[in-house]
Amino acid sequence: MLLIPTVTPIPLVTDANGVVRISKTRITLDTVVTAFLEGATAEEIREQYPSLHLWDIYLVIGYYLQHQGEVDTYLLERQRLATEIQQEAEKRFNPIGVRDRLLARRNPQG
Repeated sequence: MLLIPTVTPIPLVTDANGVVRISKTRITLDTVVTAFLEGATAEEIREQYPSLHLWDIYLVIGYYLQHQGEVDTYLLERQRLATEIQQEAEKRFNPIGVRDRLLARRNPQG
């Protein structure tokens, strides 16, 4: 049997919001790379996210290792945006006293 080398595409797609996801899943590049950087193996990532194929996880990790600077820049920007959104939400909906307000709604006499 003769093995013929083929090129396998990296299973990453960018959605309408600019979020990079693993093809045909809702799982983000952030999720896989963060798990990898925290020491998870591809097999452990597969256990946590059964909708991913093991070969896709290896391809994504390989892509990260080949394009680490670009991916790290993307991840930092995503973190910055997440922090900005969280701060905006906390301004609009002050989290201090949420528990007390919810309990007060539950027991109007109290």
